[in-house]
Amino acid sequence: MRILGIDPGLRRTGFGVIDVQGSRLQYVTSGTIIVPTDQPLAQRLKVILDNIREVVQSTQPTVSVLEKVFVNANPASTLLLGQARGAAMCALADSNLDVHEYTALQVKKAVVGNGHAAKEQVQKMVQHLLALSGLPAADSADALACAICHAHCHPLTQRLKDTGQLAPNHTNRVRGGRLVS
Repeated sequence: MRILGIDPGLRRTGFGVIDVQGSRLQYVTSGTIIVPTDQPLAQRLKVILDNIREVVQSTQPTVSVLEKVFVNANPASTLLLGQARGAAMCALADSNLDVHEYTALQVKKAVVGNGHAAKEQVQKMVQHLLALSGLPAADSADALACAICHAHCHPLTQRLKDTGQLAPNHTNRVRGGRLVS
């Protein structure tokens, strides 16, 4: 399975691609899409859309993962982030990829073991888990962390669905190691 992780942002959108074979993770590529801030919003969203389409075309992932938007103190910032996320999601859907979503808390918990881990901790764990020679940039590390989170969580989720213990629409959640509805 080849996973494309996306960390959406209106100024910087991170992407990361990994291959998964059993429990083995292998780094493929990563980077950051720099979105020009001097352009109108529609053009900025198009930059995200076009660049993610290009990444999909060049890396040929089998599945994609997108970080869910959190609501912060500034509603305008949240709305803009949601639009960037929407542009990324449209590029993924337009490329006929399944799109899975995880919150930042879920990603950090899966990668670092602590849902409130600092960015530096995420970067160091991504470097360690993928045996990278250097520390990945923050946006790339977040995108790679999304992909790693899916690599760790998807097999269990799929197994629970297959056995009928998890609703197909993801209404059930796992908390503290227990399945809750």
